[in-house]
Amino acid sequence: MDKDIHYWLALSRITGIGCRTFLRLLETHSPAQLFAESTRALSTLGLKSDSIQAIKNPDWAIIDTDLAWLEQPNNSVITFNDTNYPPQLKQIPDPPPILFVRGNPELLSAPQIAIVGSRNPSSLGLETARNFARTLSRCGFVITSGLALGIDAASHQGALNANGYTIAVAGTGLDRVYPARHKDLAIQIVNTGAMISEFPAGTIAKANHFPRRNRIISGLCQGLLVVEAAQQSGSLITARLALEQNREVFAIPGSIHNPLARGCNALIRQGAKLVETTQDILEELNQYNQQYESSLSVGMQSTLDLEQQTLLNRVLFEPTSIDDLVENTGESVEVISSMLLILELQGYIEATAGGCYARIK
Repeated sequence: MDKDIHYWLALSRITGIGCRTFLRLLETHSPAQLFAESTRALSTLGLKSDSIQAIKNPDWAIIDTDLAWLEQPNNSVITFNDTNYPPQLKQIPDPPPILFVRGNPELLSAPQIAIVGSRNPSSLGLETARNFARTLSRCGFVITSGLALGIDAASHQGALNANGYTIAVAGTGLDRVYPARHKDLAIQIVNTGAMISEFPAGTIAKANHFPRRNRIISGLCQGLLVVEAAQQSGSLITARLALEQNREVFAIPGSIHNPLARGCNALIRQGAKLVETTQDILEELNQYNQQYESSLSVGMQSTLDLEQQTLLNRVLFEPTSIDDLVENTGESVEVISSMLLILELQGYIEATAGGCYARIK
C-alpha cells in the first residue's frame, strides 16, 4: 500500500475535487505535497476557497475509518499511480483516482466482457445472460457487471457457475451490499473474484452514483453486451458510455413486440453488433481462443456420433423444447430424450425450466 495513502484518501473526500480535478492536480503534485502547500499556492492551482479550507483542515478522523476498513482481510485500495491500476480504465476521460477493492485486485487488469441489462428481465433474458456469461468465462474472460437485480445478477452467477471470475462494480461503499438481497451473491463474488467501488466505506446508495458506476463497468471491459433493455434504461447509458470510450458494444436482438427488446434493437440500428452466439463476440474482438475451439471440436468428434451431433446442432443457446426437436428431427420422444441425456452428461447442454434444454457450448 502507498505509504501516503491517507493523503490520497483525504483528497478524494474533499468537496469540489472530482475525478478530473484530482487527476489534473496529480500532474504537478502528489497528494502529500498538496497538503503541504500554502493557501496561496493552492489558489494558483485553480482550487476554490471551500476546497482549500478543507485541504488545510482535513477530517483525519474519517480517514481513520477508511484505514480501518483497509486493515480488514481481503480489503485493499488501488491508486491511479499504482502499477496495479487497470490500464483499460486509465483510457477513459474521467477514471477514478482511487478504487476500493474487496477480493482479488489483479483481476482488474484481466481481459473483461461486461454484461448488463434490465432489472426486470424475462426468464429467457436471465437464461441468455447466464449462458453467455458462462461460455465467455470458459473462454478466459472475466465477466464484469453491476450487481443489480436481473441481468447483472444472472451474469455474475453464470460466471460463478463456470468456476470463472467475475467483478461487481458497486455504487456504494464496499461495507454494504446494494441491493441487500444480493448479500450472498456478493460473498461468492468476493471469495473468487472482486467487488470494487470508487466510493469509500460508509457511502450509501444514491441515484447519481449509478451512472458514475456505469462508466467504470464500461471502462474496464473490452466489449459490452446488452441482453435486454427497455428504450429508457440505465443499460443504454452504459452502452453510450462504452461507445464514447471506444469499446465494442454488442446487443441481443428481440421481437419488435417485446418492450425489453426495444433498447437492444435500437442499439443495433445505431451500430452495435447483433449477437446470436458468443462466437460473434469473440470473433469481433479477435480474441478467439483457438486452443479452446480446437479442444472443443476434437472432443465433439471423439465423443458424439453423427445422430448426436446432428441433434446438438438443433439445440439452441436458448430454451428448446423436446417437442420442437421431435418435430425437427422426426425421431421419437424416447430417442430424443436418450440423446439429450447423453449430451447433458457430456456438458454440451443443460436442462432449463419447462422441460426444455439449452446449448452451453
